[in-house]
Amino acid sequence: MSVTPRTVTSPKKFYIGKGLLGQLSEYVSDFGDNAFIISDEFILNRVKEEAVPGLNENSIKSHVEKFNYECTKQEVQRLAALSEENHANVIVGIGGGKTLDSAKATAYHLKLPVVLYPTIASTDAPCTALAVLYKEDGEFDEYLFLPQNPDAVIADMNILSAAPARFFSAGVGDALATYFEARTCYASDGVNLVLKKPSRTGLGLAELCYTMLRENIDAAMGAIDNKIVTPALQQIVEATIYLSGVGAEAGGLAAAHAVNNGMSAVPDLHKVQHGEKVVFGLLTQLVLENAPKAEIDEVVRIIKTARLPLTLADMGLKNFVEEEWRTVAKIACAEGDTMGNMTMEVSEDDVYQAMIAANAMAERYKAQA
Repeated sequence: MSVTPRTVTSPKKFYIGKGLLGQLSEYVSDFGDNAFIISDEFILNRVKEEAVPGLNENSIKSHVEKFNYECTKQEVQRLAALSEENHANVIVGIGGGKTLDSAKATAYHLKLPVVLYPTIASTDAPCTALAVLYKEDGEFDEYLFLPQNPDAVIADMNILSAAPARFFSAGVGDALATYFEARTCYASDGVNLVLKKPSRTGLGLAELCYTMLRENIDAAMGAIDNKIVTPALQQIVEATIYLSGVGAEAGGLAAAHAVNNGMSAVPDLHKVQHGEKVVFGLLTQLVLENAPKAEIDEVVRIIKTARLPLTLADMGLKNFVEEEWRTVAKIACAEGDTMGNMTMEVSEDDVYQAMIAANAMAERYKAQA
């Protein structure tokens, strides 16, 4: 009988520092000498002005291509064809989550190394062996599970600290759930994001992620408000981009992300950031687990400090429609979703009632100011 192994998966290299765009050649040269760069529109000129000259000086050819806004199969095919035309031997993605996912998918299809340079710290996606594909109309299409994590991830604090504060806060929300989900998945001996058993190392990294959020969130928000780089902000970014990704991938997910998936069924919440929905999913998970008040107090303190929405009304929900939220619960409990990693059997009705309780709890905390 075969036994499912425990895993720890991670990018080969993770760099975090200031002014790294101009040093791109240093990180690309480890993997190739002809770079196909997929870039978000807003940073395109900076890439050409700051990164390309350094690549040229170090005998690295490059072609910079603007990402066409949506990570679809058609866009990945277009980018792959252009990469081949340019005889690229390394793919570089510079931008937000969809740009980075398109770079990961392109590299996968061409069997080339990929270097990622996130411009917002809104999720842990840069470090994971996963790309999310969408349809042309922006609707979810499918997950592309990749055989390995990115070769290098470069977190440039100058770029990340200048991004809109809401993106930073959303990254904190996504990272905040990491430890609680990994703890539950480990306790239930569930399945992690690479469809293997969670490891103690994954749980440890997830716990370190939570510790760094607790220790640094107050000071980091001051840095974000002033668009400056401080040690506290750097530690939060290390937690939101690296530890959250590696901790979730090796440690596993549970109710928080399952509820987030279900919330896609509520039209009022379509413009809500991933990390903002995960926060409500986390509150729901803590209700299901009947977590100690002291633990919930600390989670809510971080949510408030990061200026994340606490209640459903804060997220933009105008009316609570039972039918919609029954659908949320149904999606969250779908076979194969991460609700199955909870330590107890959880029914759709359990989740529905826990969501109502979580929102009522959030309203109480909000009233405390």
